[in-house]
Amino acid sequence: MRHIALLLSVALLACAHPSGPTPASSGVARFDWFEYEGRDSIYEAVRAGPGEYLNPILAGFYPDPSIARAGDAYYLVASSFAYFPGVPIFRSRDLVSWTQIGHVLDRPSQLNLDSAGVSRGIFAPTIRYHDGTFYMITTLVDRGGNFYVTATDPAGPWSDPVWLREIDGIDPSIFFDDDGRAYVLNNGPPVGTPLYNGHRAIWIQELDAAGRKLVGPRTLIVNGGVDLSKKPIWIEAPHIFKVRGRYYLICAEGGTAEQHSEVVFRSDSVRGPYVPYSANPILTQRHLNPRRLAPVTTAGHADFVQTPNGEWWAVFLGVRPYGDDAIQYNAGRETFLLPVRWTGEWPMILTDSATVPYVNTRPALARESAPLVPTSGNFTIRDEFNGPSLAPAWVFLRTPRERWYDLESARGALTLRARPVGLSGRGQPSFVARRQQHLRATATTVVRFAPATSKDRAGLAAFHNETHYFLLSVTSAGGKPVVRLERRAGSAEGAPLDIVAEAPLPVASGAPVYLRINARGGRYDFSYGVRPNEWSALAADQDGTILSTKVAGGFVGTMFGLFAYADTASLPSSTP
Repeated sequence: MRHIALLLSVALLACAHPSGPTPASSGVARFDWFEYEGRDSIYEAVRAGPGEYLNPILAGFYPDPSIARAGDAYYLVASSFAYFPGVPIFRSRDLVSWTQIGHVLDRPSQLNLDSAGVSRGIFAPTIRYHDGTFYMITTLVDRGGNFYVTATDPAGPWSDPVWLREIDGIDPSIFFDDDGRAYVLNNGPPVGTPLYNGHRAIWIQELDAAGRKLVGPRTLIVNGGVDLSKKPIWIEAPHIFKVRGRYYLICAEGGTAEQHSEVVFRSDSVRGPYVPYSANPILTQRHLNPRRLAPVTTAGHADFVQTPNGEWWAVFLGVRPYGDDAIQYNAGRETFLLPVRWTGEWPMILTDSATVPYVNTRPALARESAPLVPTSGNFTIRDEFNGPSLAPAWVFLRTPRERWYDLESARGALTLRARPVGLSGRGQPSFVARRQQHLRATATTVVRFAPATSKDRAGLAAFHNETHYFLLSVTSAGGKPVVRLERRAGSAEGAPLDIVAEAPLPVASGAPVYLRINARGGRYDFSYGVRPNEWSALAADQDGTILSTKVAGGFVGTMFGLFAYADTASLPSSTP
C-alpha cells in the first residue's frame, strides 16, 4: 500500500500539546490532533507506474467537477452543498497532482447557508478564465438561485455574488465566444407543462459581463435530452466549447445515479439548433455488469479542458460502491480524469464496454511534484493543529455566525466551544469536518472534555446528514465520565439518539480520551482508549449502510468530524 505520513504545518511540529489534564472550562473541548488513514484494497492490486496516474484524482465527496486553464495552470472546483466555506478550489499543472488553494466562497457575505438541509446549498459550480479574470458561476438552492463571482487570483479574494435573478433552474455555465460575447446556459423547466417527471431543458442567454446582467432573449437549445420520444430525464450540467468554428454542447443526462451519462450536441450557431451525436452517450457505465470487480458507477457530469499541446481531457463524477448490489457508497461522488478522443468531428470519453480505469496514462504535461496533502490512492494524513488557521480540507456545517473554535487558546490543539446546537437539526453546530475519501478508512483523535451534565458530549462523528450519523463521544452518566456511541438512522428531528453502546472511563473528567472510527465498506467499528495505542472495542461491525446515499439520500458523502455540545437550553435545536 502506498502510505504517506503527513504532518501538517511542518514548521511547528516540535511544539508541545496542551499538558494540563483538564480543559479551562467544562464548556470547552480540546482535540490534540486528528489522523485519517485510507487503505482501499484496489490500490494494492493496481499501482501507477512512472507514466501513469490513479483515479479518482479527487477521492471522496468532490462531485460535479468543473475545470479551467489559465496559462500553464489548471483550476478545478466542485459542489459543496451546505458546507462552509463553499466551492473548494484546487490547482494543478499536470492535471494529476492537485493542491487545494482554498474555497471560492469563504465569507458569510458570499454564502448564506442558515438552516439549509445538508444536500441543499451550492449545486454544480462552473469555473472559467477569460481576459485575466476568473469566473465561478453556480446555484444557491432554495435561497437566491443563480449567481457568479469573480477574481483575478483564484486563491482569492473572490467578489460578492452577482445575482442572475432573471433565470431559474440549476447548473449554470458561462461560455465566452471568440467575438467577445459571453453567454450563460443552464438547466431549467421546459416550455409549458413538463411531459413527464424529469423533463427538463437547456437554455442560453447573453451575459453583459461589464453590466453584470443578462440581456436579450432566453433561448431553449435542448428540450428533454438527446431523444425526447424516449423521455430522457434530468438533462443538466451544460457546457459549450468552440472547436474548429463549431459549437459543442456537452450535458449530463439520466440523473446522477446508476443511469447517469454524458452526451454531446453540435451546432453551427451558439444559439442552435443543436444536433445530438449519433453515438451518444460519450460516457456512461450504466450498461455494464454492476457486480464487476471494483466497479466505478454513475459516471457523468463532465467538463472539458484543452492543454497547450492540443490534448483534450475530461473531469467527471463517479462513485465507488461496495456490496453485492453495487449501488451503496458512503464516500460520495468523486472526481475522475480521462482523455477525450475525437472520433472524426465528435468527442468521445469511453466507448462500448470500456470501464472507468483506476490507472491510466498521464497527460503529456511536465510532471508536478506530489501534493503535500494527497488526493488520490491510499494515504495517511495527520493534522497536529499547529498552524495559524485550519487546513482547507476542514469545513463547517452551514454558515458560522460566531467564532466557536480556535487554534490559539491551547497551543497545538483545536478548541471547540460546546454550544446547544446539535447535529440533528438545521442549526450551525460546533462541528469541524473533513471527507471520508476511501471505502476502507480510519479516523482517530484525542479529546479532552469535562461534561457538566449528562447531556454534554464531545467527540468524533461519522456524519452523512441530519438524520443519518454515528457519534462517538465523551459524556457522563451518574456523574462519572463515560464513552458512548450513539446513532441516528432516520428518526424524527428532535428525538433522542439511539444509544448503541457505553463504557465507563477509568480516568478523571477532562483527561485525554482517544477515539477511533474504522470504516470497512458498509461496516463500521468504534473504539476508544485512555493511553496511546491501547484500544478497547466499544461497538464493532455496526451497520454503516445508514451512511450511504442509498439509505440516507441526498447528494453528499460521509464526513468525519470533531464535535462538541453543551445542553444549556431545552430547545429543539439543542438535540445532539
